[in-house]
Amino acid sequence: MIASHPSQARTVVVGGGTMGMDVAIVLARGGSQVTVVEPDAAKRQALAAHVRHNLEPLGMAHRTERVQAVADLADVAWPNVSVLIECIPEKLPLKQALFAQLAQLADPGTLLCSNSSSFPISAIAQGLPTAERMLGLHFFMPAHLVPLVEVVLGPQSNVQEAEQLCDFMRGCASVPVLVRKDKPGFLANRMQHALAREAFALIDEGVATPEDVDAAVRFGFGFRFLAAGPVMQRDHAGLEVHTAAAASMYPSLAVNAEPARVLQERVARGDLGMKTGQGFFRWTPETQKAERERYDRLLRQGLDLLASELPPLNPLD
Repeated sequence: MIASHPSQARTVVVGGGTMGMDVAIVLARGGSQVTVVEPDAAKRQALAAHVRHNLEPLGMAHRTERVQAVADLADVAWPNVSVLIECIPEKLPLKQALFAQLAQLADPGTLLCSNSSSFPISAIAQGLPTAERMLGLHFFMPAHLVPLVEVVLGPQSNVQEAEQLCDFMRGCASVPVLVRKDKPGFLANRMQHALAREAFALIDEGVATPEDVDAAVRFGFGFRFLAAGPVMQRDHAGLEVHTAAAASMYPSLAVNAEPARVLQERVARGDLGMKTGQGFFRWTPETQKAERERYDRLLRQGLDLLASELPPLNPLD
């Protein structure tokens, strides 16, 4: 059975890349003892400094000691692990093979969770005897700065354990949402891609530039979303106003079943964004660093604004 609070729990993160390291921060923030499994020695060595750097602003640098890194699943002390979170690359055969191993290694009471952003937990769990205690646990980058986490039920998942996992994540100062059907993209990414489809269609049509599309979201309705989501916004504005606008606009909204031309063309050229130095914008190492610092700074300021509505951090020490 899952521990009642992260401070009483031992947890495991499989995969020590960017996402895995940030998930470890979230768990340590809640007071959990965390073991990160990462075969790459350089990533293991970098873990403690990354965790400390991000816990320091919270006055929790000492909790870095709660995070350890090991090279192999065989190095994990498996008894009494409450929650395991998989953060390995997005390749279904890799994930299926990992969870087949975990079915043999993990205690019967350990919740087995995947951070996959694209594969249904039902596909990962297919044919495994552990399907009932397997759940999606989908974080958003950067996981330690974006409060939302999706708890995704598969058709065989235990609902009570999913609700316990939601409570557990609140103890880590995260905001969990329970996704009751294992649909592609779950909840948040489905809505995000619905917006993106229209945004890139408008760029394709020449209605607006990429810069103006971003500005319309960030300084218009996206700015309001910090205060209220789309459902609450409709109550603010009036349901009849929304219904009338929807009737006018829906027939002309993008319904394309494939990615926009401006995306496909860039991918075909190898212009993939920051990782290649060119996407919609040109990136140098210096501009990348400045942009990531700006981005993280604004996310932290957003957390400060929402502090009174977020689950509290546990001041256990």
